[in-house]
Amino acid sequence: MEISGSVNEFCSIYIGAGSHFWDVERLEAQVIALAADNAKLKAKVLDLEGRSRRYNLRLIGLPESIEGTRPTVFFSNLLVEVLGKDVLPSPPELERAHRALRDKPAEGEKPRAVIICFHKFQTKEAVIRSARQKRGELKYNDTPIYIYEDYSPEVLEQRAEYKDVMHQLYTLNLKPSLQYPARLFIRSENGKRRRLTSVSTAEQFLATYEPASRTEED
Repeated sequence: MEISGSVNEFCSIYIGAGSHFWDVERLEAQVIALAADNAKLKAKVLDLEGRSRRYNLRLIGLPESIEGTRPTVFFSNLLVEVLGKDVLPSPPELERAHRALRDKPAEGEKPRAVIICFHKFQTKEAVIRSARQKRGELKYNDTPIYIYEDYSPEVLEQRAEYKDVMHQLYTLNLKPSLQYPARLFIRSENGKRRRLTSVSTAEQFLATYEPASRTEED
């Protein structure tokens, strides 16, 4: 009787363990499916946020409160003055202009960035192209200013990973460009365009790259 009871008890435990095993497998499958759904939703949210920022630019360096009580008018005129009438024949129409949404800095601290939303995408593109060409030269009342795309924190993080390799590619005159969100392209000496799909791929390329002029000399 004792042996029979032990066997029955063992079988009961074994069957129960098997049931728990299948429960765990089912839960693992559900977790994997939820993680995949979450990744898709996150990608959609990031895409929507990126699209909502397409008409925006960030202006860095201007002292706090310089814009007064009519920021759209002030920054519209400022852009014409800084970039010139060859880029902006007249003050551009702005939907809104405001400081970055964080606490106002104390005296002596760095001023907040200005977020400028353009009414026309083409105007925004003309401004950022000119700003890139004149980077390091732009000033307002002798204050250096910088104009950048208004990327989300996630996109900025992705792009920051390419900082070192971009610098090396510029040094080699390979004309690197980092397209949205973080796609790296170069243009070789023969004018051919090529994509480097990741930071590690770019590093491998740099490790083996030999300029055409050096190859010809050898």
